[in-house]
Parts: sequence; structure tokens; C-alpha cells
Amino acid sequence: MDPLLLVAEWWWIAPAAAAAGTVGVIGVNRRSSSTSGRRLEFDAARHDLRVAQQLAVERRTALKIARADLARLMAERAAQRATADQVAGARRMLRERERDAKAAQADVRARQVRLNAARAAIPAASAPRPLDRLRAQHDAVVARWMRYETDPGLQIAYPEMTDVRRAETAAYLRAAGQATDARRAVDGRATAAEYGVYRDAVAELERAFEAAEHAARVHAGEVPPSGAWQDAAQDMLSRSSEAIDRAAAAAASVISAWTQRRGQGRPGDRG
Repeated sequence: MDPLLLVAEWWWIAPAAAAAGTVGVIGVNRRSSSTSGRRLEFDAARHDLRVAQQLAVERRTALKIARADLARLMAERAAQRATADQVAGARRMLRERERDAKAAQADVRARQVRLNAARAAIPAASAPRPLDRLRAQHDAVVARWMRYETDPGLQIAYPEMTDVRRAETAAYLRAAGQATDARRAVDGRATAAEYGVYRDAVAELERAFEAAEHAARVHAGEVPPSGAWQDAAQDMLSRSSEAIDRAAAAAASVISAWTQRRGQGRPGDRG
């Protein structure tokens, strides 16, 4: 791997390791209030909710406009001033705006859940601050990656983990760079928005690492390409079995009712 990439990846690890006892003190001194540091995750979640709510409002407005445009074009079509293609295009736009509005509303609900969780998880005064925990989470992912960089046995067993030509490896390196940039942005007094960006970057870094590691293990023949198809197949079989059972029960009920009615309608057949 390019040494420059390695240096860029690890520029903050050595100072963090050498000054582990002073990072917390420096961080607190740079903040005007220790309370704001403790509430940073909550503040970021609240900021995310506000952004999601604003987006939901914008998408609902776009949905109303799309409905109005469709109604106008349908009226003009009736008056032969609009074409069928224009009406069809307006219908497609309306469906897209409906999907966007539903997605935005779902995001608002998800952000509300995260806000409630962050409120309940505000740490005590003696507990690590959210930003310190996030940095540690970041460090842990990079440390896992560096095992593949520094361990000769792992390099031989999983060469794809350090091969930048692999799509998964390249994606990890991009995520690593974005997480490092986001970390620099919160080096001083972090705002809720900056913390949120860093939090999301670390989450994406974790996902990228897991994807790269899985791909490397697939190439080594240790795991199947993907278990998703097995889960989907099992789910399909389960649903099919349930559908068959329901159909069989319904058929049996119909046959039983038909037989009973037939017997009641033929009194001469009775002994």
C-alpha cells in the first residue's frame, strides 16, 4: 500500500496513544461547558430531527404541487390543450413525489427514535463524553484494518484487504479519508452538526470495513459469497408453506360446508 496513504490514515493514532491521559483534559478545556460535551450526542440527534422535519415539509409541499400539476394537465387534456404524454409524465412525477414524501416521513420517525435514545443515554458527569467514545470507536476500526497492513500472516491470507484495485478496499479507503476529515473538523469545539457528520462518517467506515473483510474472506474461500439469498429463499419457503396451509384449510372448510349443504338438501338420502 502507498506509504503516503498509510501516514494519512494514521496521523492521529500516535499522538492519541502517547497523550491518552491528556486528550480528555484538552477536550474539556476547549469547551465552554462540560454539560455541552455530555449532551453532544443528544444535541446532534435533535439537529438531525430538525433537518429531517424540514425535508419532510419540503417534500410534502412538492407532493402538493405535483398533485396540482396533474389536475391542471388533466383539465387541459380534457380541453385538448395538453397531450397524453404530458399527463403520463405528470402521473410519474406524482408517484415519485409520493415516494419521496413517504421516505422523508419515515426518516423523521427514525430520527425521533434516535433522539429519544440519545436523551436516555446522556452520560453522567464522570462517564466518557460522546465525542471521546466516538473517537475510540473510530480508533478501533482503524486498528482492525491495520492488522491486515502489519501482520505478514494476514497479508498472505487476505491480500485483497490491502489491494486498492478491489472495489471494497477502495471504498474503505474513501470512507477512511472522510472519517479522518470529519475528525479534524471536531478537533476543537464541535457543533452538533459537525458531531453528526463525524458520527455518520464513522458508521460508514465500519460498514465499509465489514464489506471489505467479508469480500476478502469470500475470496479466500472461508465464507459463501452471500447469505442473503439463503435468507430470502428460506423466507420465501416459509411464506409459501404458510400460504399452502391457509389455502388447504380454506379448501377443507369450503368442501365441508358444501358437503353439509348437499346432505341437508337431499332428505331422501338419509336413513
